[in-house]
Amino acid sequence: MKQLKTSFLLSMLLMAFMAVAQNPGERSGGTTVKVTGKVIEQESKQPLEFANVIIQTADNVTVNGGLTDAQGQYSLDVKPGTYNIKFDFISFKPVIITGKQLTENTDLGITPMAAEATVLKGVEITAERSTVEIKLDKRVYSVGSDMMVKGGTVSDVLDNVPSLSVDAEGNVALRGNQSVTILIDGRPSNLAGSNVAETLRLLPADSVDKVEVITNPSARYDAEGGGGIVNIILKKGKAGGFNGTVTANTGDPANHGISSSLNYRSTNYNLFSNLGYNYRNSPGRSFTNSRYLSEDTNETTSFTNERRRNDRVRKGYNASVGMEWFLDKTLTWTNSLSLRRNTGDTPTWTNYDNYFADGSFNNASLRYSYEDNSESNVNYATNLVKKFNDKGHELKIDASVSKNVEDQHTAISNTLTAGSSSTPNSAERTVNDQNEDRAVIQADYVLPIGDNSRFEAGYRGSFSTLETDARAETLDDSGVWQNNANYTNFLQYKEKINALYTQYGSKKGNFSYLFGLRWEDSNIDVNLLNIADYHNKRYNNFFPSAVLGYEFSKSSNVTLSYSRRINRPRGRFLNPFSGLQSNINIFRGNPDINPSKTHAIDLGYLKKWNTLTLNSSVYVNITDDSFQFVRQFSGDYVTEVVNGQTINTPVILTTPINLSKEYRAGFEFNLNYTPYKWWRLNGNLNLFRNQTKGDYTFTYNDGATGDPVTTYQNFNFTAYTWTSRLNSKITLPGKIDWQLNGSYEAPQKNAQGKRLSQAGLNTALSKDVLKDKGTISLNVQDIFNSRKMRNETYIPNQVQSYSSMQWRVRQVTLSFTYRFNRNKNDKQKEMKPDNGGGDEYMGG
Repeated sequence: MKQLKTSFLLSMLLMAFMAVAQNPGERSGGTTVKVTGKVIEQESKQPLEFANVIIQTADNVTVNGGLTDAQGQYSLDVKPGTYNIKFDFISFKPVIITGKQLTENTDLGITPMAAEATVLKGVEITAERSTVEIKLDKRVYSVGSDMMVKGGTVSDVLDNVPSLSVDAEGNVALRGNQSVTILIDGRPSNLAGSNVAETLRLLPADSVDKVEVITNPSARYDAEGGGGIVNIILKKGKAGGFNGTVTANTGDPANHGISSSLNYRSTNYNLFSNLGYNYRNSPGRSFTNSRYLSEDTNETTSFTNERRRNDRVRKGYNASVGMEWFLDKTLTWTNSLSLRRNTGDTPTWTNYDNYFADGSFNNASLRYSYEDNSESNVNYATNLVKKFNDKGHELKIDASVSKNVEDQHTAISNTLTAGSSSTPNSAERTVNDQNEDRAVIQADYVLPIGDNSRFEAGYRGSFSTLETDARAETLDDSGVWQNNANYTNFLQYKEKINALYTQYGSKKGNFSYLFGLRWEDSNIDVNLLNIADYHNKRYNNFFPSAVLGYEFSKSSNVTLSYSRRINRPRGRFLNPFSGLQSNINIFRGNPDINPSKTHAIDLGYLKKWNTLTLNSSVYVNITDDSFQFVRQFSGDYVTEVVNGQTINTPVILTTPINLSKEYRAGFEFNLNYTPYKWWRLNGNLNLFRNQTKGDYTFTYNDGATGDPVTTYQNFNFTAYTWTSRLNSKITLPGKIDWQLNGSYEAPQKNAQGKRLSQAGLNTALSKDVLKDKGTISLNVQDIFNSRKMRNETYIPNQVQSYSSMQWRVRQVTLSFTYRFNRNKNDKQKEMKPDNGGGDEYMGG
């Protein structure tokens, strides 16, 4: 039966082109009139998307019906007559207009719908919009009602979003693909820098309003990100008068902070702000057990077990203030200024236990590093919106400038703790200073054509310079610091990207389409100034996009989309030096790496029932010059003499390279289910196949013999894996909310081994107090301490290893939120809706 339904849906998609060729008037059997209007939430005054609008005769025979779009608007055709018009949406009181005469085109204006409150078995239930809004072109995750992230960071927020995952190193993946562009309020901000993961860990979760996940963006969006776009929208209050929220939290390990979101709105302007301070310690644990192999015989030469523990202590201050100025009814000018300052230190203890080839104990040593880190960021943004009419004809101009300065200074000592060695104890120190300047300017023009068509065009310019001064020094026997040229460089990255785009979309009957074309010119310099090594990458590309949509009914839609994407390497992908916490397992960037380009195809289906919403998709990504991390022998050794015997421990290098092809195909579905008004469920399942084709040849000079050695690795492999996530929220007696969130990532093979499975479970309890003006929340992240990234690696004739990394141990956080002049369920509207989106009506 399921196969029959699937075949029927695919057949209907192909028949859509034939269906739109029919005249709507002929299908209706004669002259019709058009009924239009808008549905909003009564309290927040915000558009109510996916509300049912049904037109019936006096004897309750339905003649037409449909769903409101993202702006809450609807348009229906009926024969002239007298009808009853019903508006319905789950958890809202229905609205009925009876005996309405429709003899000509009629605009019913704005219809407000009030949230429904019910008493069930002594538990008072107040209607609340789902934390996940499923739309055809994107999914919108509302953070405000998620108890899991209280007192957390933006990284915690993203790790709770359907389709997204954050690994132990903080890398964000969409459908298992890490080629993702991260935006804040539709802008890259300072996220072109070397450590996007760390930036996301420094921003407090309470500053986020919602997260948009765009799996296959149209030409209007930046072409960056082969896997899609994640847009983080910060809070900017819209309620009238003075209002706001204040949140304080404490936790173990140390997680203390206070933040506020304050807003004042009048007739002529709107002032908004986000202020916060946090102090947190995120203890981490990892180990790597390695068996080193002979280059000639592949037999065991030695063993090394590496154990690492660290404390990441951070103090952060952030402030964002802004003003919307309503110059007149058609012109709005918004300005905002954001400041961020973070300081901290990371002491790291790395223990090495070394063994001979027969497994007998050799010696043990401790490598202690103390990293002192400071970061400052300032960002100014301005936005001008001119609305020529109330039908969507508008011009938006955005500009922003930002500066980010980050300094990392690390002191390292090596001490023998057991066994014997003639190799003396040693000391090292490293410096990694970064300075980034970025400017972005963008213009978007929208021209509606008729009732159901739209033309768009725009320009975007992005200009940035990132300079990284990395140095490493070793203390010699005479007490003088000597430069280590292998880990010293001055990297300058300059990026100038200019883009033009245009797109046209239309909706005819049940069928809609959107075609677009984007052109980007990239001029990128990657310069190693210390050795006068200059690389210029100049290229321009066309990025087409297309979306086709068909509505089977008022609650069932299908879309087919295509886009071409690009993924440019930045930051640590390019920087030849990133740190020396370990001296035998080292990460090194590759200044010669090239961008990868992806063809993305997505077939999606959306179906809504009264209590259930299903969004599923089949997707295919074909990537040229895909990025692959490869582990290999660097040619260097850590040498020591034990009982007159020289022991050479190979230094293993991890670095990114370009491979020829990557094929990724999968099936994903998201489910929102409300079996009862006191219980809400949403889940995500992603099954995908990943195939890589390519080989890699690497030449190094052997540090022991001085001879050049060439190695060859074949990266052809195919892997199948899946990920899942389930979130449950229940209202218990006593008006206590309980949330439970579980996730699982199945094992996945790669060309050099396998990434093992990973599972995690989080929970939270929440209780409203002080007449619902305050909320107390208790959440536990990683209940079973199981969120660990584990890998098996095998490189013939070099090394076989097993590693495990836990970025943060189990976290318990208690938070208190107080609201003044603002209700718990007020829906905040962001300053810049859609941030360049607005394609939702294309395709339903």
